[in-house]
Amino acid sequence: MIKQKVFATRARVPEAIKLLQSLFDVEVWHENTPPPKNVLIEKAALCNAIMTEVDDQIDEDILESGKGNLKIIANRAVGYNNINIEAATSHNITITNTPGILAETCADMTFALILSIARKVVFGDRAVRNGEWTVFDQVPYLGTDVYGKKLGIVGLGDIGEKVVKRSIGFEMDVYYHARTEKTELEEKYGVTRLGLDEILSTCDYVSLHVPLNPETEQMISSKELGLMQESSFLINTSRGPIVDLDALNTALTAGQIKGAAIDVTDPEPIPIGHPILKNENIIITPHIASASKATFTAMGVAAANNIIAALQNNTIPSPVN
Repeated sequence: MIKQKVFATRARVPEAIKLLQSLFDVEVWHENTPPPKNVLIEKAALCNAIMTEVDDQIDEDILESGKGNLKIIANRAVGYNNINIEAATSHNITITNTPGILAETCADMTFALILSIARKVVFGDRAVRNGEWTVFDQVPYLGTDVYGKKLGIVGLGDIGEKVVKRSIGFEMDVYYHARTEKTELEEKYGVTRLGLDEILSTCDYVSLHVPLNPETEQMISSKELGLMQESSFLINTSRGPIVDLDALNTALTAGQIKGAAIDVTDPEPIPIGHPILKNENIIITPHIASASKATFTAMGVAAANNIIAALQNNTIPSPVN
């Protein structure tokens, strides 16, 4: 019996690859960069399933090539804005993601960023490594407290809720902005719903946890940054295009806000010559909020299980179309 064919765009999760290889004929792209479009078009025509990463751009041309043969594209991510969902649906190709896995890990990273930027952890580490710690003098490293401060959560989904849980230990007053009222969470955690402008203008820390879509793209730009307090901090662990990076650099340089800590940029990777990299009041990490070993692996296995279910005509765990 001829095995069904699967193409994996990276070999990053060996456990997932081995699981697929036990059942299917699997080809893996072994470069660390995304396969070029012509390769994806070819594989879509030849394979029954493709396992993708969030930086693989799956457009109409690729999906058209897979029409009639490609059953599923399993994205190893929660977000799926890298895939043309409408075109996939029109060609009867199932798209899946990996929800319900990374929330705790991303919430950990959110608080790591809050604490690091507030208490100048990275700034201090850099000073030591550069030989600048020559006398006991704390003045250059005076930071901002986190406990007892106002935290604004923009987007109170699974990750946002986990951030709220962590804030309890810091005795923070928590406010949130969301499209719908979260009555149950308000009662559970004592959080208060506010409009976005009020969140920005009153909170000491503003943390973004919204999906990327036309409504949220450049949600934070010059106008919104201008509403924030000079003593406040912006945290972004969602998607890069949600924040206007040039506007953020201008706000930091002008002292409109105290600092920022971001795990995502637009574009990614950020160009090495971008002026924001010269700013001491920002921490930038390379899109690693979900990158604990356990979570990274679990997301890969979840993507593989979506493929297995689709190719064996079983119920698919997490379809998005």
